Amino acid sequence: MDLKLLFISALLGVACYSSAQPEGNECIKANAESCGDCIQAGAKCGWCTDTDFLKQGEPTSARCDELDSLKKRGCMATKIENPRGSQRILRNKPVTNRKKGGEKLKPEDITQIQPQKLALSLRSGEAQTINLKFKRAEDYPIDLYYLMDLSYSMKDDLENVKNLGTSLMLEMSKITSDFRIGFGSFVEKTVMPYISTTPAKLLNPCTGDQNCTSPFSYKNVLKLTSNGKQFNTLVGQQQISGNLDSPEGGFDAIMQVAVCGEHIGWRNVTRLLVFSTDAGFHFAGDGKLGGIVLPNDGKCHLENNMYTMSHHYDYPSIAHLVQKLSDNNIQTIFAVTEEFQPVYKELKNLIPKSAVGTLSANSSNVINLIIDAYNSLSSEVILENSKLPEGVTIAYQSRCKNGLVSTGEDGRKCSNISIGDEVSFSINVTAQGCPKHSKSESIKIRPLGFTEEVEIRLGFICDCECQKDGIVSKDLCHYGNGTFECGACRCKKGRVGRDCECRRDEVSSEDLDRNCRKDNSTDLCSNNGECVCGKCECKKRDNPEEYYSGKYCECDNFNCDRSNNKLCGGHGRCECRVCVCDANYTGSACDCSLDTSTCLASNNQICNGRGICECGTCRCTDPKFQGPTWVVLSFGTGEKKDTCERDCNYFTLIKVKDRDKLPQPVQTFPLMHCKERDANDCWFYYTYAVNNNTEVHVVETLECPAGPDIIPIVAGVVAGIVLIGLALLLIWKLLMIIHDRREFAKFEKEKMNAKWDTGENPIYKSAVTTVVNPKYEENIS
Repeated sequence: MDLKLLFISALLGVACYSSAQPEGNECIKANAESCGDCIQAGAKCGWCTDTDFLKQGEPTSARCDELDSLKKRGCMATKIENPRGSQRILRNKPVTNRKKGGEKLKPEDITQIQPQKLALSLRSGEAQTINLKFKRAEDYPIDLYYLMDLSYSMKDDLENVKNLGTSLMLEMSKITSDFRIGFGSFVEKTVMPYISTTPAKLLNPCTGDQNCTSPFSYKNVLKLTSNGKQFNTLVGQQQISGNLDSPEGGFDAIMQVAVCGEHIGWRNVTRLLVFSTDAGFHFAGDGKLGGIVLPNDGKCHLENNMYTMSHHYDYPSIAHLVQKLSDNNIQTIFAVTEEFQPVYKELKNLIPKSAVGTLSANSSNVINLIIDAYNSLSSEVILENSKLPEGVTIAYQSRCKNGLVSTGEDGRKCSNISIGDEVSFSINVTAQGCPKHSKSESIKIRPLGFTEEVEIRLGFICDCECQKDGIVSKDLCHYGNGTFECGACRCKKGRVGRDCECRRDEVSSEDLDRNCRKDNSTDLCSNNGECVCGKCECKKRDNPEEYYSGKYCECDNFNCDRSNNKLCGGHGRCECRVCVCDANYTGSACDCSLDTSTCLASNNQICNGRGICECGTCRCTDPKFQGPTWVVLSFGTGEKKDTCERDCNYFTLIKVKDRDKLPQPVQTFPLMHCKERDANDCWFYYTYAVNNNTEVHVVETLECPAGPDIIPIVAGVVAGIVLIGLALLLIWKLLMIIHDRREFAKFEKEKMNAKWDTGENPIYKSAVTTVVNPKYEENIS
């Protein structure tokens, strides 16, 4: 098991190393062959249109890179295609500011959300932010439809509802001057087997001498009206019906109320549906009990204000109901008895902008319940959007009362909004790529429970402006086998190469590959590229600042000598693996400064007259002050280490931790800073000063040079770990095989040595009976 754990640890180490690697440059990874493909790869990607931009060996896709990288590589800003997204506000009507009792406005003239219409131009990966303002208007019109269960158990509730119209009109007048009320009732499908078994039961489903109306699915008793007395009159004429099971057919009724807008009389105002019952509900699938198998079609089927297709269509599902309520901006208030509170609270969690109130046994508290539920619903605004096009995402941020900022799902809503309060939302719309079939789409955003909405037209930036100026000519792109656009050839289908000079089926051949081998080498493009049409196209690296170049991809700009862990010491640039140093610097790693000011002693002599200035540091020529003496004494190395104790007694040695701790040349006596290389090619730093006594300060840590590129070393280490892991696995497997074979041999030996009792069971009787035909032998001739 120890070997197994060791192997797993080794693999985990490799996995951790791999996961720590940077994700890379999305522009380079796109391998874009055109400007349009490039700008769709990400918001940071640009395309260089300069015809002379590409170095020898670079593919056309190297024109696509991050903007800063393109500029560093020599592409002028005026030659970079980098279109940006934009937005335009098409309709921006201010939110309504008015007080109750002021100017009478039509519902369509009241505005609570701003702006109302926008157009966005989306660049892939770049978010466009739109700002919406919502203000709850005072004296906003309300339509309320009261949908009541008229099964027998609701008999006493009906008596209280008969006077609801005028009472509710009076209470709602405190909230709005424009209020309308309607009424509908429901019981159950008449085909359900448990409602009745005889025609007499259908005519009067109640027991005893109770006079009840025939059962029905849904009836629209009163269209929305502002006449409260008419409500009282019509509701007073209603009769209770009957049902033999507890769940009712309320979902059928809710569906018809939602989709039959003309019959109900809904206006484009706040729409409230009060659903009053003391029972549960049937939903999709329950209709099979009555032989109904067709799913609910979600359409209006009212004739003479009666739902006529209850025997034909099943109950709607909860999801179907949620969709229709949302589509028609209806906010639902479930007024139910305490017994069924848990059921309807679960239903409320599935229906946005809905509320649940506890109905008293006789519905006497229904007015207060409605007022409280309305205040709860209207004090919260929740934004929802229509279905998004493929590749488009949307993110919300809300700024509510008291400066409260929320994001994520909470960014869609604000709570505790009073009349006249104003809140705002920031909405980020982002596209990833372009839609496949259309370059324009449309989405809508609206607050739940309100009819107002914001329409957003989406346009997508799929091509570059320079593509409009593409040239198809026999003189360009290998006799017209491509379009010259945006500084490069965009090849026709089946053609490849920087100039579209090859067919795809002839890209690789021995004759063409010969042109990609340097000095008749066996390596194509120095193993740093691909041979395409007889020309090397160099590999791209994840780091955009690193690249291969040259006719055979033999050059790169990242494998040069380093100093202080910096390429070319930070004082030069790497060209074809050789450092080109800045002015005043020299050396293979540009780590040698030509400035001699740092070698001046306090007496203004270079190296105090005892040495020469090299790389900004003194090299002592006086034998007494040369580095080998100090390194022998400090580090115990070099050819004089055996005699130093005898010969090095003319100075005092003081060790310091780092170069910052060395004395600085501000004292009255001459002080020199020096730098020497030891036998192991490591630098050591020291100072010496001569007064009454010679003092030498030496940095106790050597500075050894790092390799030009640590990546191969790391790769070697990782490969070594993998090989060790595989070896350990093989060893573990071998040990397990040996162990298993020993165990099996032991088992076989014990089996051979076992002495089994071979006696027969005296009570055993065979299940086989043998019968012999007595005539059989007579027939043998």
